Amino acid sequence: MEILIDILIAVPLIIGVVFTVVTAVGLLRFPDPYTRAHAASKSATVGVLGILIAVFLHFWLVEGHFNPRILLGIAFLFITAPVGGHMMARAAYFAGVKPTPLTVKDELKEEIERQAGK
Repeated sequence: MEILIDILIAVPLIIGVVFTVVTAVGLLRFPDPYTRAHAASKSATVGVLGILIAVFLHFWLVEGHFNPRILLGIAFLFITAPVGGHMMARAAYFAGVKPTPLTVKDELKEEIERQAGK
């Protein structure tokens, strides 16, 4: 039974670490702040989620302590991290940071122009 518990804790921990490493690689490799914000908000959220689930399972199954605060932390993270990444990318856009030339379509520019035309 102990091996099953260890595997149950190790799987989300390994998934979390892999997603966190992918986040770090994305932050280094992506060309502009918009794609970096995407990497930081999406994959980092999943990475921290995996680690927090592993911590929750460890305390619950090994230590015998059910900690709902970790579950609240997971919920708070899922609510705030994508919104924060979106707001940082929007602030960069309105500050005049140009996207990479590889960008195919600028939907926000079209929406701003449409709103200004009203």
